[in-house]
Amino acid sequence: MAADTFATPAASKTPSGCTNFKLRQLTRRVTQHYDQHLAQAGLKITQYSLLAHIDKLGPLAPGELARRMELGASTLTRNLQPLVAAGWVELGEGVNARSRLIHITDAGRDMRRQAQAQWKAAQLALNQKLGQNTVLALHELLDLGLAAFHTGEDDDLN
Repeated sequence: MAADTFATPAASKTPSGCTNFKLRQLTRRVTQHYDQHLAQAGLKITQYSLLAHIDKLGPLAPGELARRMELGASTLTRNLQPLVAAGWVELGEGVNARSRLIHITDAGRDMRRQAQAQWKAAQLALNQKLGQNTVLALHELLDLGLAAFHTGEDDDLN
């Protein structure tokens, strides 16, 4: 049964509980949902997302990929390692001897294409589980929240 009963909180209500904790709970559940579907292709959602971004945006510098995906450099490096080891992604020479560019390989493109059906199934199943209206509202709220952090005021926080 779809939980398509997304209700906007009344303006007079005060948020209860830790927003970070609630977001992390939901994120863990959603990640598990996608990982279960993508396991059929031998990927995790983090790996699929990296392959998709590199395929769409690449070749590009690691710092640029991290910025576009809003990841820390160490998180990106850690998540790239299995993709490089599998031969799906390569780190090649950049514009000078000190820079590198991330490239998706033909095997990486093939893996992304194979996994795309599982990603689509996960997406549709999540829409069914939460309800289309809830997913749309969630996307809108997340976009608003992300935009609030892109004002530049908090960008330098550690």
